[in-house]
This record gives sequence, C-alpha cells and structure tokens, in this order.
Amino acid sequence: RRKSMVTRFQTVDRATPYILPQSIEDWLPEDHLARFVVEVVSKLDLAPLRASYAGRGSTPYDPGMLLSLLFYGYATGVRSSRKIEAATHDSVAFRYIAANSHPDHDTIASFRLRFLVEIGEYFVRILEVARETGMRQVGSVSLDGTKVKANASKHRAMSYRHARKIREQLRDEVDELLRMAEEADRNEKRTVIDVPAELKRREKRLDLIEEAVKEIERRAAETYRVEKEEYDGKMAVREKKEKATGKKVGGKKPAEPKAGPADTDQVNFTDEESRIMPMSGGGFEQGYNAQAVVDNASRLIVGTDLGHASVDKQALQPVLEAMKRNPEGLTTPETVLADAGYCSKHNVEYCVERGIEPLISIGREQHNIPLLERCGGDSELVSRNKEAPCSTESECGQTADNSMDRMKARLKTAGGRAEYGKRKGVVEPVFGIIKEVLNFRRFLLRGLKKAKGEWTLVCMAYNVKRMHIIRTS
Repeated sequence: RRKSMVTRFQTVDRATPYILPQSIEDWLPEDHLARFVVEVVSKLDLAPLRASYAGRGSTPYDPGMLLSLLFYGYATGVRSSRKIEAATHDSVAFRYIAANSHPDHDTIASFRLRFLVEIGEYFVRILEVARETGMRQVGSVSLDGTKVKANASKHRAMSYRHARKIREQLRDEVDELLRMAEEADRNEKRTVIDVPAELKRREKRLDLIEEAVKEIERRAAETYRVEKEEYDGKMAVREKKEKATGKKVGGKKPAEPKAGPADTDQVNFTDEESRIMPMSGGGFEQGYNAQAVVDNASRLIVGTDLGHASVDKQALQPVLEAMKRNPEGLTTPETVLADAGYCSKHNVEYCVERGIEPLISIGREQHNIPLLERCGGDSELVSRNKEAPCSTESECGQTADNSMDRMKARLKTAGGRAEYGKRKGVVEPVFGIIKEVLNFRRFLLRGLKKAKGEWTLVCMAYNVKRMHIIRTS
C-alpha cells in the first residue's frame, strides 16, 4: 500500500523576535520607486523651506521627508493626507520614506497647503535632474488639455437668471418681515414666527446672492472686453482687405459680441473660480482646464498651466510662456503639435515669432483619409493626380504668403502629416496615466491658485515616475 504524501509548508512565526535589529535599507528592492523619489528630493535645494520654520514649539518633521511623501503619494494615487498617514503604518514603501515615523494628516495637509507655491518651483529643478540623467534638449513637443473636476458640486452652482429671481424673492420676504415686525410692535402682539431670526437668515442669504450676481456680471464684462478686442481686430483686417481690393471680403462676417451676462451664466458657491465644463465622456461637470506640454522623445511634461476657460485656444500662449522658466535647452521647442482646439491666427503667429514651428490642426481629423491625402508628399502619386493636396514642402512654402498658410501647406505634406501624427500617441497617454494610474480625477484644493499648484504637483509626480521608468528600463 502506498503511503500518502505529507505537504510541508513554510513556518509562519510572528512571535519570535529578531536576534539583530533590521535596517530600514533592507525593506525595499534597490530599484524601487520610493528609493528613487528620496534620491530626487535629496537633489533639491530645500533651504528656503527649512528657513521658514521659526524653531519654536515641538521639533518639526524634515521638509524633505514630507515632500517625498507627497511625491510618492501622488505618483501612486494616494493623495489624501489621511490615507498618506495610514500608509506610513501599512505600506513598506511609505514607512521607508518616513524613516519609520508617522506624521499625522494635519501635518501633511498643512505642509502641502503652506508650501504649495514653493513646491511648484521645484518643477524646474526636477527637469534639471532629468537633464543630468540623460534627457536631451527638447525638440518636438505635444500640447493638449484635459478637464479635471473641481472640489465642488455642479449642483452648488446658480445661474444669473435664477440668482436674480431669488434675489427679488428674498427682498420681498425681507420687506414682508419688516412689515410684520412693525405691525406687531404697533398692536403689541407676538408674531407667530421669530422675525429677527428670519430676517437675519434672509439678509445673510441675500448678501451671498448679491455677491454671486456681481461676480457673474464682472466675468461677463471681462469676457466682453476680450471678445470685443478680437472682433474689432477681425473687422479691421476685413476693412483693410476691402480697401486694398475694392471688393467685399467673402465668407461669413464675424458676429459682434453682446455685452452683459447671459441668463445661463453661472457661479459656484463652493469654488467660485471653477466653471461648468463639458467633459470628454459627455455631460458637464464643475472643473478646471488643465494643460500639459509633453516632450515627444522622453514623454516628460515640460510645461504646465491651469485655467477656467473651457476652450483651449486661449491656453497655448500662457503654457508656452511658462516654459521660459525651464533649464537652458528646455525653454523653446522646435515644433509644437496641437489639435484644432488651439488653432487661431494669433497662436500660429506667436509660435513663429518665438522661432517655434506650429503644427496645429485646422479642423477635426476625419477617419479613413483618402490615400492621396495620406501620401500627399509622394511625388509619384502627385504626378498621377493633379488634385493631390500638396507636392513638396518647398513648393508649399513658396506658394504660402503668411504663417497660417505655410502651416496649412506643411500639414498637407507627408512629412507634416507624419510629424503631426505623433501627437495623439504622446500627450493623450500621459493624461491617461495621470487619471488612471495616478488616480487624479478631482482636485483636493479649491480656488484657481491652489488648484494650479496641485496640478503642478501632479505633473512633478508624473515626471518622477517617468524618470524612474526610464532609468530602470
């Protein structure tokens, strides 16, 4: 008879103490992301942060350790200060970064909020560290934007029409309460309701509504000023052409903007600087428009910005201007790839003036493009069909009489189409990683300035994670 086999398992012993104390250096593999985060932070000049402490009270935690916790937390999708505190107990990586200490969530949240602007300044220094690890001079870059939800509900927003309606209702109720109070005093009778309390409640709400109405009107005035300047510029160009040619300019005449707010203009009571924005998956959410410039070669983010305009056209110049703070060689890209949302004569001319070649789509790309358009630069195909969009880049450049026409011609060539085709495969995966891997879909902080600082922090965390991948691959 065969004897049954007895399976042996490894012993699980949680009671026997270690003979020698373990070193914290033994807890993680040599190529772990947490080690790399600590290494990158050690190369940053944290003297300004340390100098801001007064030296009184209890001994503070080292800013380098707290900054490392934030970088690693944002790089791994752990952004809440409470979750970071818990992770210093539960996660080996967080425990390694915190050197077996456990800063509470108030300390972590206060550090992030107190030094948000200073932390944003390290975006440039991290790019310098990337240069030290082999990142070459920036060449072709891709620009795109993504909508990120604000820390506010869209149901806490009020439209201009509804705000005025509620304002009139509250004014009528205040007048009625004052009448009731006066009548009660005259007849020396007690009212059924507590008039002073009701008055105080409505006056407080009325002040809030008044502020909302004024804010909507202020925004409308600013929007009208910008749109009127753009309209006047377009009309001046049309008039100049008509005087030069003696003929009316064809095409649809630009519509003159209307002054004043629309009934549908809104303000949010939780985060008044956020805006209702269309989301890519459909519907509308209260949020901000986040911008990123991504280097096509390294996939590192080399420029960031955040705004509350839902359209991207106004975002190109600010985000490229922000790149001027970058290290030498990373300030001015050779080529900028952007979708049709950024297309305008002003943006194209701005790029050309800075020595940047713009490749901005002039319209939404259609699917299943005809063969001759895909191969526009193929001389053999062009010779077979006279209606091919463009033959060679030199010929296109010779026939173009301004920056916009030259860009359109370049986009019709095989080389231009191939270069522009890199955009979607570069910048959109970056946003996918930030939202899916880093789990960044909603801001924790409120207000444009704070949200902008948090977006910069997210982009720095992404860059550190990307630099780690480049090093270990």
